[in-house]
Amino acid sequence: MSSPITVYTVGHSNHTIDNFLDLLERNGVTALADVRSSPFSRHNPQFNKDVLSAELKKRGIAYVFVGKELGARSDDLSCYEGGKVRYGRLARTSIFKTGIERVLTGAQKYRIALMCAEKEPLDCHRTLLISRALEQRGVSIVHILADGSTETHAQTMSRLLDLVGLPQEDMFYSRDELIAKACELQEEKIAYVDESLAEQK
Repeated sequence: MSSPITVYTVGHSNHTIDNFLDLLERNGVTALADVRSSPFSRHNPQFNKDVLSAELKKRGIAYVFVGKELGARSDDLSCYEGGKVRYGRLARTSIFKTGIERVLTGAQKYRIALMCAEKEPLDCHRTLLISRALEQRGVSIVHILADGSTETHAQTMSRLLDLVGLPQEDMFYSRDELIAKACELQEEKIAYVDESLAEQK
């Protein structure tokens, strides 16, 4: 039986480009999938698409932008409620499913890291939305933290339960149900809000 595919996630945060590339190399990453809705950073221009892809190329790491498919800011108005993106709706769109398939296909050939901006995995849709969708497809998820350490998705979800004040175990709810509730609570805090849509409420 073949071992499960492993996909990494990472936040570029305010790393220097060399530090960031070292994080990838330390974990054997051979391809970076950029899941930002817009592949630019005003505060950290070293992570603008053109600069980043050129630096990755020097290290032999492939770059692909999948923010159109897997970004947190959807162009599909049906994914919004009161101006806020709803991850459950986003996950059901055909474009999101196409993005997931692209990652699964790429992961057959490369060791992929999904990159977004946020330093902390729990503050990002890469964890609450994309990682959960991949995990449901049997993928093993590993989050690369800013200090260079890693944690499994299960460890990250344990931290999330603590963060939102839910128990690790409950007599009446399964762990999956607890995690789903915790993700909902965290999504409320971090999901993208389109102010123009919010004003139309």
